[in-house]
Amino acid sequence: MLNSLRPYLTRLLTPVGEALARTPVTPNAITITGTCGMVAGALWLFPTGHLFAGTMVCTFFVLADMLDGVLARIKGTSGAWGAFLDSTLDRIGDAAVFAGLAIWLARTGQGALAVVALFCLVAGGLVSYAKARAEGLGVRCDVGIAERTERLLIGLTSAGLSGLGVPYVLAIGLWVLAVLSAVTFGQRVHAVHVATRRGDNADPGAAEQSGISQPPAGGTR
Repeated sequence: MLNSLRPYLTRLLTPVGEALARTPVTPNAITITGTCGMVAGALWLFPTGHLFAGTMVCTFFVLADMLDGVLARIKGTSGAWGAFLDSTLDRIGDAAVFAGLAIWLARTGQGALAVVALFCLVAGGLVSYAKARAEGLGVRCDVGIAERTERLLIGLTSAGLSGLGVPYVLAIGLWVLAVLSAVTFGQRVHAVHVATRRGDNADPGAAEQSGISQPPAGGTR
C-alpha cells in the first residue's frame, strides 16, 4: 500500500547515493550496517523501556537501509546476491523490533500483549515467506494490505507514541497489526491457491525443482 511512496523516497536519497558512489562504500556494506544498527537499537533500547529513542534509531536505519538499492542502481552493481542479502537481513531487523517490544512488555507484566507482539513477529515472517515461496514456484503474489512497510510503520509509530506517554496506543497498534498481518497472510495463501488451480503464472519446472518442503529461493517482502 505504501510502496507508492518509494519513488519519492528514492528521489530524496539519490543525491546521497551519488555522493556515496564516489567512495569505496558498497551497497552490501550499507545493508549490513543498517541491519546491525536496527538490531542493536531494537534489542538494547526497547527492552529497557526507551521506546521513543528506540523508535528513532530504528526509523533512521530503516530509511538508511533504502539507500543500498539506490547506491546499487547508481553503481550498476545490482544482482541476485545483493537482493537476497537485503531481503534476508530485513527479516532479522523486523524480528528484532518485535522481539525487543515483547521483552519489554514481558518485563513490565504485560504478558498478553507480549504474546501479541510475538504473534506479529511470526505473522510478519509468514507473510514474507508466502510471497517468496510463491515466487519460487513461478506464481505472482503481489497482494496484501500490510506489507513490510505498513507493518513497520504501525509497529514503530505505536511504540514511539507510547514512549511519549500516549496511553493504550501500543496495545492498539499491536492488535491492529496482528489482525492485518493475519489477513495479509490469508490473502496471499488465497491468491496462490486461485492462481495454481487455474494454472496462471505457474512454472511447473520451478515447482518440480524446488519442492514444496524446501526453503524459499529468494528474498521476501
